[in-house]
Amino acid sequence: MDITPSLPAGSQVIEAYGGGGFRIAGRAWAGSVLVFADRTRAWPGGDIAALTPESLVAVERAAEVEILLIGCGPEMALIEPALRARFKAAGVVIDAMDTGAACRTFNVLLSEARPVAAALIAVD
Repeated sequence: MDITPSLPAGSQVIEAYGGGGFRIAGRAWAGSVLVFADRTRAWPGGDIAALTPESLVAVERAAEVEILLIGCGPEMALIEPALRARFKAAGVVIDAMDTGAACRTFNVLLSEARPVAAALIAVD
Protein backbone atom coordinates (compact mmCIF):
# COMPACT_ATOMS: atom_id res chain seq x y z
CA MET A 1 0.00 0.00 0.00
CA ASP A 2 1.42 3.37 -1.05
CA ILE A 3 0.90 5.97 1.70
CA THR A 4 2.85 8.75 -0.01
CA PRO A 5 0.54 11.71 -0.51
CA SER A 6 -0.12 12.68 -4.11
CA LEU A 7 0.95 16.27 -4.70
CA PRO A 8 0.46 18.38 -7.80
CA ALA A 9 3.47 18.87 -10.08
CA GLY A 10 5.53 21.82 -8.94
CA SER A 11 4.59 21.48 -5.28
CA GLN A 12 7.30 23.03 -3.13
CA VAL A 13 8.12 20.11 -0.85
CA ILE A 14 10.93 20.99 1.55
CA GLU A 15 13.37 18.12 1.21
CA ALA A 16 16.23 19.33 3.42
CA TYR A 17 17.40 22.25 5.52
CA GLY A 18 20.63 23.21 7.23
CA GLY A 19 24.08 24.33 6.16
CA GLY A 20 22.73 27.84 5.66
CA GLY A 21 20.06 26.88 3.12
CA PHE A 22 17.36 24.54 1.89
CA ARG A 23 16.56 21.98 -0.81
CA ILE A 24 13.02 22.58 -2.03
CA ALA A 25 11.38 20.68 -4.90
CA GLY A 26 14.79 19.51 -6.10
CA ARG A 27 16.42 22.95 -6.09
CA ALA A 28 19.08 24.21 -3.67
CA TRP A 29 18.49 27.60 -2.04
CA ALA A 30 21.19 29.46 -0.12
CA GLY A 31 19.96 31.61 2.74
CA SER A 32 16.45 32.30 3.97
CA VAL A 33 13.38 31.70 1.79
CA LEU A 34 9.66 32.35 1.42
CA VAL A 35 7.88 29.16 0.39
CA PHE A 36 4.39 28.99 -1.08
CA ALA A 37 2.61 25.86 -2.31
CA ASP A 38 3.66 26.50 -5.92
CA ARG A 39 6.76 28.72 -5.70
CA THR A 40 9.78 29.59 -3.60
CA ARG A 41 11.74 32.81 -3.54
CA ALA A 42 14.81 34.13 -1.77
CA TRP A 43 14.00 36.13 1.35
CA PRO A 44 16.38 38.58 2.97
CA GLY A 45 14.87 37.83 6.42
CA GLY A 46 17.87 36.28 8.10
CA ASP A 47 17.13 37.47 11.61
CA ILE A 48 13.92 37.18 13.59
CA ALA A 49 14.57 40.61 15.14
CA ALA A 50 14.34 42.15 11.65
CA LEU A 51 10.91 40.65 10.94
CA THR A 52 8.58 43.43 9.76
CA PRO A 53 5.38 43.70 7.73
CA GLU A 54 7.50 44.96 4.84
CA SER A 55 9.67 41.84 4.92
CA LEU A 56 6.51 39.74 4.57
CA VAL A 57 4.63 41.85 2.02
CA ALA A 58 4.73 39.02 -0.55
CA VAL A 59 2.83 36.79 1.88
CA GLU A 60 0.38 39.53 2.77
CA ARG A 61 -0.41 40.05 -0.92
CA ALA A 62 -0.83 36.34 -1.66
CA ALA A 63 -4.56 35.68 -1.73
CA GLU A 64 -4.08 31.91 -1.37
CA VAL A 65 -2.39 32.06 2.07
CA GLU A 66 -4.32 31.61 5.32
CA ILE A 67 -1.53 30.11 7.43
CA LEU A 68 1.97 31.58 7.69
CA LEU A 69 4.59 29.45 9.37
CA ILE A 70 7.62 31.37 10.52
CA GLY A 71 10.78 29.32 10.93
CA CYS A 72 12.59 31.48 13.48
CA GLY A 73 16.01 29.84 13.17
CA PRO A 74 17.43 27.28 15.60
CA GLU A 75 14.76 28.01 18.21
CA MET A 76 11.26 29.43 18.40
CA ALA A 77 10.86 33.15 19.10
CA LEU A 78 7.93 35.37 19.93
CA ILE A 79 6.34 37.37 17.13
CA GLU A 80 5.41 40.99 17.76
CA PRO A 81 1.69 41.31 18.63
CA ALA A 82 1.24 44.14 16.10
CA LEU A 83 2.52 41.90 13.29
CA ARG A 84 0.21 39.07 14.35
CA ALA A 85 -2.74 41.48 14.50
CA ARG A 86 -1.99 42.91 11.05
CA PHE A 87 -1.94 39.46 9.47
CA LYS A 88 -4.97 38.29 11.42
CA ALA A 89 -6.91 41.28 10.07
CA ALA A 90 -5.90 40.12 6.58
CA GLY A 91 -7.14 36.58 7.33
CA VAL A 92 -3.71 35.02 7.90
CA VAL A 93 -2.79 33.18 11.10
CA ILE A 94 0.91 33.25 12.07
CA ASP A 95 2.48 30.23 13.73
CA ALA A 96 6.10 30.63 14.84
CA MET A 97 8.44 27.72 15.57
CA ASP A 98 12.04 26.70 15.00
CA THR A 99 12.99 26.32 11.34
CA GLY A 100 13.10 22.51 11.38
CA ALA A 101 9.61 22.26 12.83
CA ALA A 102 8.35 24.85 10.33
CA CYS A 103 9.74 22.79 7.42
CA ARG A 104 8.07 19.61 8.63
CA THR A 105 4.77 21.36 9.38
CA PHE A 106 4.78 23.06 5.97
CA ASN A 107 5.13 19.69 4.24
CA VAL A 108 2.25 18.18 6.23
CA LEU A 109 -0.04 21.13 5.53
CA LEU A 110 1.00 21.14 1.86
CA SER A 111 0.09 17.44 1.58
CA GLU A 112 -3.33 18.29 3.05
CA ALA A 113 -3.79 21.05 0.42
CA ARG A 114 -4.02 23.67 3.17
CA PRO A 115 -3.49 27.37 2.25
CA VAL A 116 0.01 27.66 3.74
CA ALA A 117 3.19 29.65 3.24
CA ALA A 118 6.45 29.61 5.20
CA ALA A 119 9.02 32.30 5.95
CA LEU A 120 12.09 30.28 6.82
CA ILE A 121 15.27 31.63 8.38
CA ALA A 122 18.22 29.48 7.31
CA VAL A 123 20.13 27.54 9.97
CA ASP A 124 23.64 26.10 9.94
